[in-house]
Amino acid sequence: MPAPQPTPGPTASRPADADSSATSTTPSAGPNSDAPTDHSRTSPHPHPHPHRRALLRLGLLVAVLAAAAASLLLWSPAAVLAAATGPWRMPIALAAYAFGTVAFLPRPALNAGMGLLFGSLWGVPLAVAGSAIGAIVAFALGRSLGREALRPLVRGKVLSEIDRRLSEQGFRSVLLVRLFPGAPFQAGNFACAFSGVRFWPYLAATVLGVVPTTAAYVIAGASASSPGSPAFLISASVIAAMCVFSAVSLWRARPRRSV
Repeated sequence: MPAPQPTPGPTASRPADADSSATSTTPSAGPNSDAPTDHSRTSPHPHPHPHRRALLRLGLLVAVLAAAAASLLLWSPAAVLAAATGPWRMPIALAAYAFGTVAFLPRPALNAGMGLLFGSLWGVPLAVAGSAIGAIVAFALGRSLGREALRPLVRGKVLSEIDRRLSEQGFRSVLLVRLFPGAPFQAGNFACAFSGVRFWPYLAATVLGVVPTTAAYVIAGASASSPGSPAFLISASVIAAMCVFSAVSLWRARPRRSV
């Protein structure tokens, strides 16, 4: 009689087979793997182009200056100065003068107005202080909003030489610009802001350089009611001499043809 066959028990787990199956189903992470890589988890978010940001800031600068100039259609600095009375008269006059320089009002007219309102004694220091505040505001706006976008454009021979002089000889160059009667004040502010000149030499040269022209126009405005007075005649002569000096300087600086 044949012996009974043993009944097969439960199959034992085989670690080797499990490891091999796990290995066969797991994709390889080696350098030669063809599995796609998800770069969205590791790549940083794209940032705007630096030049585009610079152009946006330049557009903001143009908008701010245009708004300041356009606001003069809604209010008059002369009317504000005339209405200011009491202890706030000088601070209001100072703020109106500084804002006027940023809004491209001509400084000769502002200086003459200071002379009419405050006379020579107070008009000259107030006009110089207003010029300094306006220069600081313009420098801050130009340096922070416009310099990065306009610096790549400084490639011509003339512009490169101006930028080099302002950067290397800041105080002397700015002082000469301020002493030159024909140089527009706001144009000088932004030329310095777009260049490499440092702030403190720029401010010191501005305060020192605007004194002669400012004093001449303030005294002329203060003595305008008596055109025959020595003060008016002297200030008018100084203004005329500065205009002649500007004209001669511009004529000598004109481009000449090579023979």
